Amino acid sequence: MTIPHRLRLGYLPLTDSAPLIVARQLGLDRRHGLELELLRQPSWSAVRDKLLDGRLHAAAALYGLAYGMQLGLAGPQADMALLMTLNQNGQAITLSHPLADALAAAPQQALPRRVRQGGAPLTLAHTFPAGTHALWLNYWLAAQGLDPLRDARLVVIPPPQMGAALEAGQLDGFCAGEPWHQQAAARQAGRIAVSSGDIWPGHPEKALLCRREFAHKEAAAAHALIMVLLEACRWLEHSDHRRQAARWLARPEHIALPETLIAATLPSAAVGASALRFFDQGRVNYPYPSDGVWFIDQFRRWGWLRGDEDAQAVAATVSQTRLYRQAADALGLPVPARQLRHGRLCDGVEWDGRPRYQTAVKQPG
Repeated sequence: MTIPHRLRLGYLPLTDSAPLIVARQLGLDRRHGLELELLRQPSWSAVRDKLLDGRLHAAAALYGLAYGMQLGLAGPQADMALLMTLNQNGQAITLSHPLADALAAAPQQALPRRVRQGGAPLTLAHTFPAGTHALWLNYWLAAQGLDPLRDARLVVIPPPQMGAALEAGQLDGFCAGEPWHQQAAARQAGRIAVSSGDIWPGHPEKALLCRREFAHKEAAAAHALIMVLLEACRWLEHSDHRRQAARWLARPEHIALPETLIAATLPSAAVGASALRFFDQGRVNYPYPSDGVWFIDQFRRWGWLRGDEDAQAVAATVSQTRLYRQAADALGLPVPARQLRHGRLCDGVEWDGRPRYQTAVKQPG
């Protein structure tokens, strides 16, 4: 009898942690010779720290965290491996009711008018300095005609606390994953202004991350882990399965919110390009290097990255395309022929995998 390879995986209480929960509940880990120990984390900084010191072998984490750690942003530098994409879309920006009402009435003028008339920047919360939510906020604010570095004050708050902070008037809005927007709406603290899938339809969001040393030294375990989570993502393709996943996610040890609220964040898998997607016949899961280039390009755009790092070379090193292909081939799943994909963002920009920003914007002050 083969003894399972025990792996410690980190996750946050979010709807898009579903592949990990599903894999454990269905016993997919045992099928591939693994035993997953799922460890709920309080914050992305905790995930970062535990990946760094080995308390976690891998984690479902923000896509941008892989590149933030690789480049030494918001913490010590570490060579990282992005094994696969776990989902696309599924995030949002919620605003206070007065601000959401103003935006609905005057979509292109409301936020600049609020900043001019109020004489103070917007206070908006996100989840990690080099994470996806900070970038969705920055990108969307810029598309609305604001300078995120001058017209907004971004603060880091754990997602479960964001609704209460908005309700108390401490925030103008926040960007995070679900089900925390649904919770804020349920307590009438605010209203969703835009989904992240409307900012960039089909954007990468959570990824399976590990230290590159682990991916190389424990390649067989990393390969098996990709297979496990690919099967979990495929299982989530079916609407009936998503309803079952909502019941599991609602448990106290996972998200600890009502099942109906979580089910609302797991729409039918056939909804469209801007909705939460886990699989889409395998198209979601490939670790595209061009997706990594976008994050590095945005780091440079907003002044977080000031060096001359080659974004394409960094992304090619972090994205474990060979390991992913081996796992997908073993499951009989198709893989894309090209290393980049195209996308059209909310401001009309066509992303084609080529960096747009060679130098950072000027910092305020």
